[in-house]
Amino acid sequence: MENFTIACAESCTGGLVMSRLTDFAGASAYVKGGIVAYTNEIKNKILRVEADTLENFGAVSSQTALAMATNVREIFSATIGLSTTGNAGPSASEGKEVGLVYVAIVGENFSEVKECHFSGTRSEIKFQTADAAFEILMRYLA
Repeated sequence: MENFTIACAESCTGGLVMSRLTDFAGASAYVKGGIVAYTNEIKNKILRVEADTLENFGAVSSQTALAMATNVREIFSATIGLSTTGNAGPSASEGKEVGLVYVAIVGENFSEVKECHFSGTRSEIKFQTADAAFEILMRYLA
């Protein structure tokens, strides 16, 4: 895919995906921006994830990941929206086990949500999630 732009909505990765995207020289040509939405309040108010989605499925869900990617793409007028949401630990949250993560990508004619189950420390889960985000992104750029 040529001449693409990307925007990211991150929760469990806390900005790690955007940090890694901007490590590449020339990133300003394709990175539009990002939002770290760590709380449900920010997911709802800034990323426009419906309150019903958060209430019925939780922050750690395929539905929330898809809404985050869809809406960040729209907010930034980007070609691609990429999102991460999950539980990096140290304990279960919303009844979701540590290491359960969703990565979503949305473009004009495609969308995908990947469910991942990682293990390790909080930091290791964050890095594994960022790696998964790059895998899904590279698959669509190939």
